[in-house]
Order: sequence, then C-alpha cells, then structure tokens
Amino acid sequence: MTLETTTIDTLVVGAGQAGVAMSEHLGKLGVPHLVLERDRIAERWRTGRWDSLVANGPVWHDRFPGMAFDDLDPDAFASKERVADYFVDYAKQINAPIRTGVEVKSVERKSGEAGFVIETSEGTIEARRVVVATGPFQRPVIPPIAPQTEGLHQIHSADYKNPQQLPAGAVLVVGAGSSGVQIADELQRSGRQVYLSVGAHDRPPRAYRNRDFCWWLGVLGEWDAEVARPGREHVTIAVSGARGGQTVDFRLLAQQGVTLVGLTKAFDNGVATFQADLVENIARGDENYLSLLDAADAYIERNGLDLPEEPEARRVYPDPVCMTQPILKLDLAQAGVTSIIWATGYAVDYNWLHVNAFDEKGKPKHQRGVSSEPGIYFLGLPWLSRRGSSFIWGVWHDAKHVADHIVTQRKYLAYQDATQREAQVLRDEATQREATQREARALSGVGVN
Repeated sequence: MTLETTTIDTLVVGAGQAGVAMSEHLGKLGVPHLVLERDRIAERWRTGRWDSLVANGPVWHDRFPGMAFDDLDPDAFASKERVADYFVDYAKQINAPIRTGVEVKSVERKSGEAGFVIETSEGTIEARRVVVATGPFQRPVIPPIAPQTEGLHQIHSADYKNPQQLPAGAVLVVGAGSSGVQIADELQRSGRQVYLSVGAHDRPPRAYRNRDFCWWLGVLGEWDAEVARPGREHVTIAVSGARGGQTVDFRLLAQQGVTLVGLTKAFDNGVATFQADLVENIARGDENYLSLLDAADAYIERNGLDLPEEPEARRVYPDPVCMTQPILKLDLAQAGVTSIIWATGYAVDYNWLHVNAFDEKGKPKHQRGVSSEPGIYFLGLPWLSRRGSSFIWGVWHDAKHVADHIVTQRKYLAYQDATQREAQVLRDEATQREATQREARALSGVGVN
C-alpha cells in the first residue's frame, strides 16, 4: 500500500518517544496528523543499543504520564526491549496514526504558498507543518583520529551488541559516559582486558539517602535548568541502571580490573597516546558527585525530611596505579588490543530537510522546538527547552508546548475578517439552497441522475 499523494495538516517524522508524544498531544487537540517511521516504532531502542542495556532511570520516572510499567517494580530499570514495547503499547492506547516502514526522503517548502512537499519511499505528502522528531542519535560519530591499522577491529558503541561479537583480545573503549562505562564494565566482567579512556564527565550518585538521582535532580530543579553551565554543554554523564543500578566510581572500576587512561589524543604506527588529564577529569567528576550530595543534604535539612544518613556515600577509595602512574602511551599490539569501541556520541543528520532552519554550523535554529522556519518544529533534542528535554518524560512535556503552538497557529489561520465571513455566509446559503432543491427534485422524481 502506497501513500501516493496525501494531504495532511501536520506530518511528524519519526515514531520514537518524541514522535509518539507528539501524536498524543496533537490527537488530544484535534489536529489532523500523520506519523511516519522508516523502521518500527522505537526502533533505536531495539537495534541501536547493546543487548544488555537498561534504561538509565527507574520506571517510576522514565515514562509518559498516561501509562505506567505495571509489570515492573517502580524502582526497576526497564530493559531496552521493554522500553520499546512500552512505546508500541502507548501508541496503540492513544490510537496514534503511525505508518511504519516509510522513509522520508526530502522536505521542501512549497513555492508561492504555505506548507511543504514531502517525498517519501511510498509517495508524496503535502503538509502545512512538519515536526522533526528524529531525536539526537542519528549518525554515530567516530573522530578522525581513529587509526587505519589493518586488522584492528573498530566499531561505534551503536554497533556493539555483546562481548562475543568482538575478536579475542583486549579492548580500548574511548569515551566514559553512560555507554562507554557500561560497555567497559560488561567487557571486563566477561574476562577481557579493558582500557577505558576517560574525558570530562559528570558523575551523579545512582541513589543517595533512599532517593534515586532522578528524584534529586527533580526536587533540586536541575531537570528544569534552561541552559547548561558555561563550558559544560557537551560534558557527558556517567550513570548506569545495570545490575539494579549502581553509582559509577572509576576507582572501583580500576580495582575491578579496568585500566583507566586519559582523553585519547592520537594514534601513530599502532601506538595510542593519551592526554595527561586522567586525574583531573576524575577529580572534576568527584566534585560534581559531592556537590550533588551537598545539595541533597541541604535540601533534606531545609525541608525537615526523615531520610537516613549515608556517610558511606562520601567514601573515597584509594587511587589505583593507573591514576598514580598514568599511561600516556599504549602500544596496541604489545598490549594485546584487538578492538576499539568508540563511545563518542552522535551527530544529527538533516540532509533530507531542505528548509531554512539551520545556523552556519548546521544546527537547528529554534526556540523551545519552534523553528526559525515557519511551520517546521524540532522535538527530542538535548536542551530543547531544559536539561530534561531528551529524556522520556521531558520530551512529553516539550511535545505539549509544540502542539499548543501548532493549535495557536491554526486558530490564526482560521480567522476571517468581516468581508470573508459575509462571503462565507453567502456560500453556505447557496449550498443549502442547492441541497434543498436537490432534495425537492428527488422527492418529485424530476432531474435525478
């Protein structure tokens, strides 16, 4: 079945968490819309993650308001498959008009009239508005420093599934955010020698004084922060829900057997070189960790909460040898490194979106998702309106704002001045007269085809 040529008020591109949230709000507000997804609903959760991944937030927090994970303990961390199934079920609950297996090839503004022409793998669509709900994880990024060493197995974290897919030997994991830390931990537990390249990061406690860090960021107002602190815009966060959720502690990872190194600088003739910043990076992560504990303690005292003290949370383990004697160069062959996993993030890809909605660096120009190009909207991006924008619950609230903006624009466009209203009355009267005449002819049996 093809779309052929379809006309719709609002087209939503992508049926992940952003697209499903957008559909819910548009549906509630009576906005005719269609959601296109090139794969399956929430496909990135199923095939764009490693096998053992779980959500980084507990299910009481990482969900939409309209549906709970009733089969899980509220403090549990849902598996990636369970999260994907959640969005499939949610789409069914709201009767979202989603078409899967349809890829959007291009979006262009109409010439001389409002709206856009969208070319898809199954036909052409004309839409007054387009919501880009493709999220931030579109194109895996491997930096240009990646070596061209023959026989060295290199993949992005997006393509990592499990330890068994890698050739025998040690592994260098580049990047120590949530993905890099969890993959390094899994590989080491599987019996691999692992080197983990650690850059700048934030390191919150998984939980503190009987409250998950998601709760603490909420009551402390951190999720609603509208701008990142200067210099921290691209700092990754080291947090994990794996094995029931535990605080990431790099010193404990080292005690476990992971060898820590600094930021990866270059590769030359099979030798990796690292910045001499490992101790500094871990120290700044410690500062971030302790500052949240301090803020939590102050909040508890200020509000008179009865939450148990947790002095063990402030324990600092001894620096491992890899910190006191940091490795600045590593001969990959001598170290037995046969694989590199690049946990180095993603870039957006808007090559199909041919509209004037981007700055000189190719980044979307928008205010809370409302693009500089009238009729184009963005949803699901980090810091779209606040710190929580790219998280499951955050994207739901951003979608509400975008949907409200669309409804407001529809009201403006539906306005008619006095002359237009008078002309509309005359048209309605003419239509009514014609209908009455047809009915009379039908009753008399005259002039009926």
